[in-house]
Amino acid sequence: MILRILILCLVLFVIETYAYQALKTVVKPKSFLVSYQIISALLLVFIVYSFTQFDRSVGQTGQSMRAMGLLLLVYIPKIILTLVLFGEDIYRIGFGSINHFAKFNDSVDFLVSRRKFVSQIGLGIAAVPFLSLLYGVTMGKYNYKVIKQRIFFPDLPDAFDGLTITHISDVHSGSFDNPDKINYAIDLINEQNSDLILFTGDIVNTDAKEMHPWIDTFKRIKKHKYGKYSVLGNHDYGEYVTWPSESAKAKNFQDIKDLHQQIDFKLMLNEHAFIENGTDKIALVGVENWGVKFKKAGDLQKASNGLSKEDFKILMSHDPSHWDAEINNHEKNFHLTLSGHTHGMQFGIEIPGVIKWSPIQYVYKQWAGLYENLGRYVYVNRGFGFHAYSGRVGIMPEITVIELKKGLNVA
Repeated sequence: MILRILILCLVLFVIETYAYQALKTVVKPKSFLVSYQIISALLLVFIVYSFTQFDRSVGQTGQSMRAMGLLLLVYIPKIILTLVLFGEDIYRIGFGSINHFAKFNDSVDFLVSRRKFVSQIGLGIAAVPFLSLLYGVTMGKYNYKVIKQRIFFPDLPDAFDGLTITHISDVHSGSFDNPDKINYAIDLINEQNSDLILFTGDIVNTDAKEMHPWIDTFKRIKKHKYGKYSVLGNHDYGEYVTWPSESAKAKNFQDIKDLHQQIDFKLMLNEHAFIENGTDKIALVGVENWGVKFKKAGDLQKASNGLSKEDFKILMSHDPSHWDAEINNHEKNFHLTLSGHTHGMQFGIEIPGVIKWSPIQYVYKQWAGLYENLGRYVYVNRGFGFHAYSGRVGIMPEITVIELKKGLNVA
């Protein structure tokens, strides 16, 4: 433990030293540099203090989220500066070594002075993540996007040709801090006038009480023609905090399940239901959380008991890793799976038709948007809320509207 603390202190010292050198090379007023050092020290103290106050019995709080936001906002730009100046140091040492042994110019110091333009380049590059992260915590986290997706199925029952589904996921109500923005998002949901609304889990971060201030807000989601259904996500099991007793944990879990009824959603716990239009029907299947690296409470066999391969099926499963692991090649043929969980890491670059990238793609093969294999689809919602980092950069909060069409995909 002591060794890790010492290593961390050494890394912080190196980062702070390089960042200060970059600034010192470009900015000359001593008062500015002193102010920078004082502010940096105060921010570091606040970040360290906030993390030392983290209570496993409480879990994430507003202070811990602010600390995480500040940590990223302050140190990602400084790490970039460190890498740029460290690269310059490799050049300076290499040049000095060659000059020293080759005796090209004895009048030149072993280490040449830092070049101002290199520090300027470093500061310019570092400004990009700084401004992006600043935008993320001030505006990005509530910059809701309605994403529309049309999917074709040759065996879609005729009566459901044109069925629209609003899909939301990962509410994380314990992170909300702006009622006006949440009400705006609920209005966006209602404006879609979909036939069916599906919510794929994580109603809270940990504690059922987090949702209590927002129950009336989410009850404003209007009644949909074919209903409002939901499933549980990994955070809904209360497994990321220390509980005083197993009974307290169990009560919280029951309270979380009750929340769905309080906001007029039918919570599906490893079960299925049919939505019908005339003589045609679609099976809606909902499983508890099942993730390769998370809780495996989902029971696909139990949820689909009694369904045939020919039944058209929409499956709700919170974690998209479930798709490759069990769903994709399942004998009962789940036509469309709806998931969430990844949040798109709340960080990445998305320009439709040009680029879609996030570090989370190196962990999850299906992490945002629509994926297909042999006519079976999974759609991964980017999340309604946010968690850990109180912001979003590049990957915006999402309300998905999916239209089901009968026929072959012509794209």
